Amino acid sequence: MAYKAIPLLLLHLLQILGIQAKVSSIIVFGDSSVDSGNNNHISTILKSNFEPYGRDFFGSKPTGRFSNGRIPTDFISEAFGLQPIIPAYLDPVYNISDFTSGVCFASAGTGRLTSRDLTLITQLYLQSVIPLWKELEYYKEYQKQLQDFLGDEEANNVLSEALYLISIGTNDFLENYYIVPGRSSDYTVEEYQNFLAGIARDFVTGLYQLGARKISLTGLPPMGCLPLERTTNLIFGSDCIEEYNNVAQDFNEKLKGLVEKLNKELALIHLVFSNPYDILLQIIQNPHFFGFDKAAIACCATGLFEMGYMCDKFNPFTCTDANKYVFWDSFHPTEKTNGIVADYTIKNSLGVFL
Repeated sequence: MAYKAIPLLLLHLLQILGIQAKVSSIIVFGDSSVDSGNNNHISTILKSNFEPYGRDFFGSKPTGRFSNGRIPTDFISEAFGLQPIIPAYLDPVYNISDFTSGVCFASAGTGRLTSRDLTLITQLYLQSVIPLWKELEYYKEYQKQLQDFLGDEEANNVLSEALYLISIGTNDFLENYYIVPGRSSDYTVEEYQNFLAGIARDFVTGLYQLGARKISLTGLPPMGCLPLERTTNLIFGSDCIEEYNNVAQDFNEKLKGLVEKLNKELALIHLVFSNPYDILLQIIQNPHFFGFDKAAIACCATGLFEMGYMCDKFNPFTCTDANKYVFWDSFHPTEKTNGIVADYTIKNSLGVFL
């Protein structure tokens, strides 16, 4: 029997009981897993604002989301009774009135490491995406705009009751630690994990000092099972790379411990750890139960290594039905998978904010 996500289940239950959700807005930081189009408006090759990206989105529009449709944060926003999509902060189509119930500062390709931490060569490698510290600067700019638009009291109420979603980290490992020359010789895996956990701590603390109280810190997926990584493991039959998955699990435990510690240290903060690892691994290991046919390869192009500009409308191999695939391109899930992950996240961590 196929599994069907019910991302609005908790919202419907609350509506039946006559209870309103307690979250005023969804504010998003992170990488391509949650970028709703910011990279469209900066100088980078890491874009997805072209077909076939977005072909199952509203109006079949490629928005810059790295999927065939919506991403997890869109489903989460809808489940909280807010807008069905979260607009990108840098998109000129939107203005501050559109950002009162949700805004995204995420940038595809970014990580917890920032350009302040890296050499020039590594900065060039990261393709001039928006670093995490800059996402926070944009947020400060947004705060001022919201105060001017709503007035200080109402704006501050929105900001204090907002839910802040942070989804980042895969790039730090797969596109930095394991690829950038010298990185793995500078740090052991555990040292690197501790280093990144420290940056995560600083970012959460920075948000807290700016007034954020409801925060979700998202862990790593089973990154060794991404089609891109499985393609490099052909000698073992394209199995998942267990080393990468073990690193992800270990790092998630560190983040979980960080969340527990910060909840004790910071007054009035409500910080949760959202872990996509288990549900994604279940989907990948048993795709038919969830209604999928393919988990090892993606829908777009050959499904082995293509993403971004290598996944375009001229590639003849792209599948006709993305709902049969766990992954859209070699790095990013399909809309259907995103909906299941969002549903799981709400039920297992974010539901406390409903």
